[in-house]
Parts: sequence; C-alpha cells; structure tokens
Amino acid sequence: MIWYEDLYVGESIVHKTKKIKWKICHNAGQLNIYVIALASNRENLLDIIPSRELLQKGYPKKELRVVGLARGYEEAIEVAASIVDEVYQKTGEFQIEPYLKEKRRKKKEG
Repeated sequence: MIWYEDLYVGESIVHKTKKIKWKICHNAGQLNIYVIALASNRENLLDIIPSRELLQKGYPKKELRVVGLARGYEEAIEVAASIVDEVYQKTGEFQIEPYLKEKRRKKKEG
C-alpha cells in the first residue's frame, strides 16, 4: 500500500491513526475501519474499502493508494466528501490525484 503523507482522517480516529495504519499494514483485523483510496477505475472519484477486505489473500492492495481513514461507513462518506469538496473548491474540477500530488509537491517546496 502507498499511504498519502497528509492522510485525511475521520474525527473519531484522529488520535489513533498511527496504530490503525500499523494494524492494516500488518494484516491485523480492524472492525468498522474504512480505507479511502484513489479510484481503481475511471468511473469513480474515490474508493471506500472496508479494512476487512484487505485481509483477503487475493486482494490487490500492493498498488492501493490510500488517502484517508475513517471509523464507520458514515464517517468514511464524510471524509471522502470532504476530499472531493476540497479539490473542487480549490480547482473547480474533480481531478483528485493530480490535486493531491500538487499539494504534496508544494508542501515539500514550502
């Protein structure tokens, strides 16, 4: 998995982010935790994936680009919506991946 440096995180887990990331990376079960990733196809803006799905052996998680974490599906929707809203407010478009790359580049420069 590839983790976005400035991960978007739901309010209920903001202080547990490091531990949750570690558990996901080490295949420890996480009840009610959702991963928000860049879309796996052109039809979507983002993918919301229950972390339990990542435990499956055949799940293609090697190239999964994670940009957010949340507890519960409702919070995952809120986090995903806030990402989409931020991108649209800043660019007037829904090009999430290029926006996040540019945001990261500017942060490194500045």
